[in-house]
Amino acid sequence: MAKTKKPDSGKKLVSAAIKGLQEKKGREIASLDLRNLKNAVTDYFVVCHAASRTNVLSLAAAAEEAIHKATGESPWHREGFENAEWVLLDYVNMVVHIFLEDARTFYGIERLWADADIKKAAGAY
Repeated sequence: MAKTKKPDSGKKLVSAAIKGLQEKKGREIASLDLRNLKNAVTDYFVVCHAASRTNVLSLAAAAEEAIHKATGESPWHREGFENAEWVLLDYVNMVVHIFLEDARTFYGIERLWADADIKKAAGAY
């Protein structure tokens, strides 16, 4: 069953995700606003990287907890927990990408979506 977007929930999801990632020292946290791009798969991406696989998993847990606490929402889809190189939390309106640094560089989410409005989170490591 497909999950539908909730109007205007994206910004609240982004804010909560960033807060959770900052609490666990997510590195170079950025948000990408994709709403004005023709072929965007979602409204927003939140991207960061971590120092280790353990840190990737703790960042994912912190983002999920912060989002649930702020919005009551749980991810529609979760992926990447087995190898913890790239964890994805899909909330339909917003997707969180948590990488190991080398994987973030290799996949280049910010390069692929360079036409998006990209903002670095304040206080990001």
